[in-house]
Amino acid sequence: LSYISFPCRYFRWWYKKTLIEKKHAFIDLLCPVPLQQIYGCPLGGIGGGTISRGWRGEFCRWQLNPGIYHYATVMADQFTVCLRCKGQTIYQQVLSVERPNTLQGWNWGYCGNYAFYHALYPRAWMVYELPGQNVVLTCRQVSPVIPHDYKDSSLPVGVFIWEVENGRDEDVDVSIMFSMQNGTGVKEDESGGHWNEPFALEKEGERIAGVLLHHCTRANPFTLAISAREKAGTEVTHLTAFNPLGSGREVWQDLLQDGRLNSPDGKSSPTEKGEVTAAAVCVSCKVPARGHRTLEMALAWDMPHVHFGSKEKLHLRRYTRFFGSGGDAAPALSHHALTHYKEWERKIEAWQKPILENSQLPSWYKSALFNELYFMTDGGTVWLEVPPDCRAEDLQGPGGAGLTNLLPVLREYGRFAYLEGQEYRMYNTYDVHFYASFALVMLWPKLQISLQYDIAVTVVNEDVQPRQYLVCGKTSQVKVKNVVPHDIGDPDDEPWQRVNAYLMHNTANWKDLNLKFVLQVYRDYYLTQDSLYLQDMWPVCQAVMESELKFDTDNDGLIENSGFADQTYDAWVVSGPSSYCGGLWLAAVCMMCKMAEVLGDAEALQKYKDILSRGKEAFERVLWNGKYYNYDSSGSDTSSSIMSDQCAGQWFLGACGLDQAGFEVFPKSHVVSALKTIFEKNVMGFAGGTMGAVNGMRPDGVPDTSSVQSNEVWVGVVYALAATMIQEGLVEEGFHTAEGCYRTVWEHLGMAFQTPEAYCEKKLYRSLAYMRPLSIWSMQLALERRAGQAPAQPTPAPSHL
Repeated sequence: LSYISFPCRYFRWWYKKTLIEKKHAFIDLLCPVPLQQIYGCPLGGIGGGTISRGWRGEFCRWQLNPGIYHYATVMADQFTVCLRCKGQTIYQQVLSVERPNTLQGWNWGYCGNYAFYHALYPRAWMVYELPGQNVVLTCRQVSPVIPHDYKDSSLPVGVFIWEVENGRDEDVDVSIMFSMQNGTGVKEDESGGHWNEPFALEKEGERIAGVLLHHCTRANPFTLAISAREKAGTEVTHLTAFNPLGSGREVWQDLLQDGRLNSPDGKSSPTEKGEVTAAAVCVSCKVPARGHRTLEMALAWDMPHVHFGSKEKLHLRRYTRFFGSGGDAAPALSHHALTHYKEWERKIEAWQKPILENSQLPSWYKSALFNELYFMTDGGTVWLEVPPDCRAEDLQGPGGAGLTNLLPVLREYGRFAYLEGQEYRMYNTYDVHFYASFALVMLWPKLQISLQYDIAVTVVNEDVQPRQYLVCGKTSQVKVKNVVPHDIGDPDDEPWQRVNAYLMHNTANWKDLNLKFVLQVYRDYYLTQDSLYLQDMWPVCQAVMESELKFDTDNDGLIENSGFADQTYDAWVVSGPSSYCGGLWLAAVCMMCKMAEVLGDAEALQKYKDILSRGKEAFERVLWNGKYYNYDSSGSDTSSSIMSDQCAGQWFLGACGLDQAGFEVFPKSHVVSALKTIFEKNVMGFAGGTMGAVNGMRPDGVPDTSSVQSNEVWVGVVYALAATMIQEGLVEEGFHTAEGCYRTVWEHLGMAFQTPEAYCEKKLYRSLAYMRPLSIWSMQLALERRAGQAPAQPTPAPSHL
């Protein structure tokens, strides 16, 4: 009966939240984001906001306010080319296939047959073969997303490098004009008080020039900067302001006349209410016959202070540590970008080249591996500084005094958060981050460590405020002590301050969250060898495992699920011991043994060894059926379903080198048999083997339709499954399994740079632009382990400790 009343309860809550409070729903089941098959590589580093460009070159997805998205193509935001020979303009064209009803004085409708798009995140290439001109333009887009870099990777900038190839037998004067509206294409653009001004900045012999567009909203004001690099033979001109809703004829004629803009001095007048303003920058040079030249432009945005939706606290973005928080950093950001992008590209190429040049890896995998990383920046991501006067007790709360390294870590590396998905607005959703965390720990391990400290603080504290949960209708406290939170908050509220924005279930009774904390702690330690981190996290791991032990109701060493959807599959009911949660439990107990051994805690080691011994026997006895592990032990019609994620515990054990003799939790032969069964049934037996692995499959080869989620393919789970297959030597099967997801999402469904959480065989999908597919980086870790590149086993501490 509680499930029958859920729709009514949800609708009442949704109405109050969206129509009365004027807030975003943490999950909006009534107004999902419509699919637009237009997106390309986003611009910007980590945590400073993102501006996404489409594969046709448009600026079309905006996330400057933290965690809040606007899906709007702003027509004034364009690149335009002007070609001149012998003092005459011979060609002038907006590099867009669009034909809008604004700016009709411009020459729109570029023929798409003469343009090509390529993306390998964090770079993208647009190639324009200008029809009839024998001139080729290649725009290379670069964002500073650089592994193990904690400075430039935070910068809110993107660089456009225009390579101009002149195939003619005469010189050509080439101009590229970059126009930009003051705003993001929403109603606030017309709120009045916005203004533009030209700027130039010379530093260390390098000069740039452009226009600043000051967007003066009450909440989270920002400045956009469009600019170009001046160098010998290159001229930069500008137009401070024009009306992007008019015909634009004056802009067009200005450029057409001489390939330059008239560069007026002084600021523009602030806009009146109802007005919109825009600006343009033009960079020009002469390209010799049969020659080549390079023009460099940049887009930067400076929103140094941010409020979340509650407006209770003012936060500073990470980049302000290096460029200041006065709101005047856009010129310096632009200068830094235009003078450092070559260094960024060298680092990006050094990172990507070994993978790209590995002939044993399929091309689709190389594309998926790097392009799925878009979510690291475009996941509503924030990277914030802690206040300089912040004290340890301000962060720790009443229960966190034991986290001795918390303040140093957060002071040095800041706080990091990303959404579960662009439609699922909860920061650091922990059951999902469990999968995605491989990308973070492999590429920016200090951010993973910082995130874990934030979770640990939340674990050891509580929030006793009452709350009604939407599925069951019951009321419980928001956060229970010594239990891992579901998430650290809603961007439309106050993250970190108020956690657990998820209202569907009371996740204090979920079986996977505590275990996923323990598994990540040891995995992080294994990959980073950060012993201070391990020492700080050990008491927290012990606390959450004690909380988890209450779910072992019969004391057989194995936890039981409680007859509702009490784990990440939050609409798929599970009862009694289960392959998913039971496997995670045994893996966590094994890692508790390993951590106790490393730290020299003999008492804890013996305790968890005893639990592991009993739990392993119970797991095999209750769930192993001779071919695979049953979904659960309830004896229901679907308890024998083949779950694609049944080896999740083994996945983490293998990633940490704990799948060898001495630490073998699950019999090797059983793991391989289960994976082969999943491949046969869930992969090859589903959609002809071309769409990845369905979550649940009945033994007779029919998908499990007992739940909407059992009948879905979860992309991030499939990548994790593929990694597990690779770890266990089923390399060909692993690649085939993962390829189905890549082909489905990036090719057949047109969901590039918005990979969903889930899809079904009949082209239904759910939750665009989701966190979990970052788990593809666990495939890379598995491949590196097979190639012998894994870290050495940690050394145990002296036994007397």
